[in-house]
Amino acid sequence: MHFLNIGHVYETTARLVHALTGEYPGGADSVPAAFRGAISQLRPMPAEAERFTISYEDGAWAEHCREEGIFAHIVGPATPSDGPTREDWDSKVNQAVQHIHDLNSDLGSLVDLLVTDVVVLNSGQDGGGSANKLPGLVVMSPGDHWDVPEYAECLVHEGLHTGLFVLDMVEPMFNLSARELEKDEYRALSAVKIGQKRPLHAAFHAAVVAVPLMYMQHVRGTGDLVEKYGASLRDACADMRTQREHFTPYGQMLLDGMCDWAETLDFTLVARAISGPEYAGHKPTVAA
Repeated sequence: MHFLNIGHVYETTARLVHALTGEYPGGADSVPAAFRGAISQLRPMPAEAERFTISYEDGAWAEHCREEGIFAHIVGPATPSDGPTREDWDSKVNQAVQHIHDLNSDLGSLVDLLVTDVVVLNSGQDGGGSANKLPGLVVMSPGDHWDVPEYAECLVHEGLHTGLFVLDMVEPMFNLSARELEKDEYRALSAVKIGQKRPLHAAFHAAVVAVPLMYMQHVRGTGDLVEKYGASLRDACADMRTQREHFTPYGQMLLDGMCDWAETLDFTLVARAISGPEYAGHKPTVAA
């Protein structure tokens, strides 16, 4: 499952930096800052040099999303937040990052690399969003029941979406355009929206990000998502494999690794996939 592997993601982000700037980062330690500088060329606002920023419904990111109609279902209905609410959000987000590191330090490092800006707001929704045109940005609207684990799952969920966007920019996963993949004939079962069919690339994304969320709950000793998504992930994988020819060789590698894992739900393989050098997939440009 190369899409989860820290070495593979670091190597791929280094290749993105090279594509955008003409230079490779000098080593693994310099990848995060170089990545932030590179993606700043793709966004209306730059990424800060270190860690992530947190803003709210009245911040510049929310204003941009509102003006451009991005995450309209989350940002649009957001209500004003007060100081104590924001302090609680800040605390929960920071605790969530530490929680991810406590569950798996390399998974935490992936979130540190891929998430550069977090917008937290109250829209009455329960969820988050990320977009390929705004790499590094995570928008979240915490539900009333959310505690640190739910914030952590949202950061991993949206952070891994950003990871897939980056991987796809460097080495495309599909041999059809996103516009083509929207057509009805390329729809596939979703692992998350159970029983529904979505465009093939969206179905693939949903299946991929379900894996680390299931893993996190397994490590914590809870099994809600494992029970909820175990069967639907296998069904989604089987359906996507019927359209395997629409994946590039690289995409087929990612698809096959996920589908093979879905047959076993062996979480020791997920931990190994995140950290193991055998999952790096390509000769590394930078040591991770």
